[in-house]
Amino acid sequence: MSEQARLDLQRRQRLGMVEAVWGEHKTAPQIAAILVRLQANGEPALATRVDATKAAAVAELLAAEPTTAHLGTALRHHIDARGLSLGEPLPPRPELGRVVVLSGGTSDLPVAAEAQLALHWHGIASELLLDVGVAGLHRLLNQLEHLQAARVLIACAGMEGALPTVLAGLVPQPVIGVPVSVGYGVSAGGQAALHGMLASCAPGLTVVNIDNGYGAAMAALRILNAGP
Repeated sequence: MSEQARLDLQRRQRLGMVEAVWGEHKTAPQIAAILVRLQANGEPALATRVDATKAAAVAELLAAEPTTAHLGTALRHHIDARGLSLGEPLPPRPELGRVVVLSGGTSDLPVAAEAQLALHWHGIASELLLDVGVAGLHRLLNQLEHLQAARVLIACAGMEGALPTVLAGLVPQPVIGVPVSVGYGVSAGGQAALHGMLASCAPGLTVVNIDNGYGAAMAALRILNAGP
């Protein structure tokens, strides 16, 4: 575990958010080394896009080193969110309010769960509200009163990506749309959802990149940190 990355250890002080590791295109040794260094510097250690096989490899690497073997109990693979964490998240910040993460369907769960994990890692209370897509609009309408208590809404949707537009036309809170790479043919890996959200007629809708649950969570965190 000798790989050395140039970590941004002042990000929390500068931006109010901790550095997260993009795990999909990193090797297990690279991820293990970075997580250990983050925790050693007092920063919460989170890697995104880590599958079960790579997570197991990271765990084996930590166990094999005498200096890191004790960290095995603090390493956790968040299966739904495809995230890997070492240690504890930041303390809860209830004064900032709550975020609701919605999804059009259960196929959107990995992206929605990534957003919720990133919020939890920053001490932000959140809730998952699954399967409220526009194919059965009554499911969303039945939740509107419940949504009023949230400070920010994150809406994840594939196919044509209509959920964030509908939601932004019904509630006053900030709505962050996350296009998801789910859908047949012309859905084109989330491109149709992305273009639909960008072309939304609901004013003020914010849109992040395809499948970017982490980025949506950080956008929500910036809004919350800005105050009431």
